[in-house]
Amino acid sequence: MTTNQRVYDRRAVAAWSLYDFANSAFTTLVVTFVYATFFTVGIAPNEIEGTSLWSLGVTLTGLVVALLSPYAGAIADRGGYRKRFLLLCTVVCILATAVLYFPVKGQVVFALTTFIVANIAFEMANVFYNAFLPDLAPQSLIGRISGYGWALGYVGGLLCLVVALFVFVNPETPPFGLSKATAAHIRATNLLVAAWFAVFSIPLFLWVRDPKKAPLPPGAGLLREANRQLVNTFHEVRRFRQVFRLLLARLIYNDGLVTIFAFGGIYAAGTFGFTTQEIIVFGIVLNVAAGLGAWAFGFLDDRFGGKTTILISLAGLTAASLLAVLTTSRTGLWAAGILIGLLAGPNQSASRSLLGRFVPPGLENEFYGFFAFSGKLTAFLGPFLLGRLTGLFESQRLGVSSVLLFFIVGGLLLLRVNEREGIAVAGRPTDVAPLAAEENSP
Repeated sequence: MTTNQRVYDRRAVAAWSLYDFANSAFTTLVVTFVYATFFTVGIAPNEIEGTSLWSLGVTLTGLVVALLSPYAGAIADRGGYRKRFLLLCTVVCILATAVLYFPVKGQVVFALTTFIVANIAFEMANVFYNAFLPDLAPQSLIGRISGYGWALGYVGGLLCLVVALFVFVNPETPPFGLSKATAAHIRATNLLVAAWFAVFSIPLFLWVRDPKKAPLPPGAGLLREANRQLVNTFHEVRRFRQVFRLLLARLIYNDGLVTIFAFGGIYAAGTFGFTTQEIIVFGIVLNVAAGLGAWAFGFLDDRFGGKTTILISLAGLTAASLLAVLTTSRTGLWAAGILIGLLAGPNQSASRSLLGRFVPPGLENEFYGFFAFSGKLTAFLGPFLLGRLTGLFESQRLGVSSVLLFFIVGGLLLLRVNEREGIAVAGRPTDVAPLAAEENSP
């Protein structure tokens, strides 16, 4: 083995990928298809007001995560707290998701506040989870490994949706004495998500290890080190200019994705009359498409690069979103939804892996903190604009049309990214040698 050759632990990679399988139940059922729709029609006074309120919740989440993520990432880098911070955020998200079972019709503040807490914890957990990728994946396989995680995540979301549909939503007599009159069978899907997330996240905490860090003073000393690291990164932004360009582009195009994820089910229900059961089936099909897309495009990512993969996905997402806005038939919405599913996973996976190629060793948490920052700083704009347009014109169709702007502008900004330069500046090793789990076990 050459001195520059990189080994990787397959068991750790599998455990890391399984966390995507675990946490995707939250985004699929709570954020996108089931609870978001239930909130607008089952808790809020009406669908229009419910859509505006839900957009407010997503907006507040984005602002908080944007402010916290770079600083929390810097603290984790300096103190070696990545895994502990990930565990804390995971536990908070799981507990808050379970609490979402309790709000009923009219309890808007209770429901929305609990969702915001769960969503903030979920997004912060992803900062530390994503930061493991450059340490676990060799450069030559980082696109595929990132894609495997996203694909497995969509499988997890799909399977959890199937369980929710056939165990809680569809039966004439819901299990465990759940009452349809109070929508307890719908609210109970939050308990399913909490249990799913808890069980399938365990392997990561058993088999993925924190990179070793030199001991640092706790408390104020660690905060000073984190502040110093953040200041140094800002001063060196010229050297990491490709990271800056990537994050600037993602700042925009990710707004479109956030908006689609948050309001896809709401749009299907409000404009096309989808029932809860139909929305779940819609979500199942989209998750199948997304899993296939994330898996297949991982190979494209490693072959042609992350930038090319993202640009292809943005072109397709723009076309699919335009179809969703213009169509008046359910068939057209189904076609648009499947295409969005096929391309949303590759967009997210390739964005994550492209940053992984650009991250200097030792700064993973901080850079993925900025990655979350870029995904959240203006993420309120998409939901905010959709909510305002929907309320102003009393039309969800006009509100959804706002995502086109984000995909087009984000793609134009991405054209300025020089992938070769970004990889060269990072200086990460590129060779790869697989390592059996037993050779690298604690």
